[in-house]
Amino acid sequence: MKTRYNLPCNIAQTLNIIGDRWTLLIIHEILIGQNTFNNIKKSLDGISSNLLSERLKELEEQGLVVSELYSAHPPRYQYTLTEKGTELEPVFNSLLIWGSIHLEKCYKKLIDPTTGEELEIGYYSKKTGKRAKSIQVKTVEYELQ
Repeated sequence: MKTRYNLPCNIAQTLNIIGDRWTLLIIHEILIGQNTFNNIKKSLDGISSNLLSERLKELEEQGLVVSELYSAHPPRYQYTLTEKGTELEPVFNSLLIWGSIHLEKCYKKLIDPTTGEELEIGYYSKKTGKRAKSIQVKTVEYELQ
């Protein structure tokens, strides 16, 4: 993993994994079903084959993506997200919601497919399952070893 941000911060450490140019877009394409190299490349106009290949390898090394050979001659792979990769879906949903509120041109909205109504993100207690009325970011102390 490249360490661009050497900060004791979840956001900084997460960006060390997924913060490179194109990486989040590649993950999103796989999440929505574009699972071959050619389909991902076609969906991401402007990304070079070399860069896409490099990013997919990095995502595999980080345990976010797995590849499976589906054609031996020539070798072709399909990509799927691991559980760790799939758990980024709320991040994408949050970005969609933010964009639907703040972008001049809104390309996508997060909706309830049964009602068509727009959705928002909520926070719930891991212990009780109840929706939180307020949230706070708490720093967790770790002992240096």
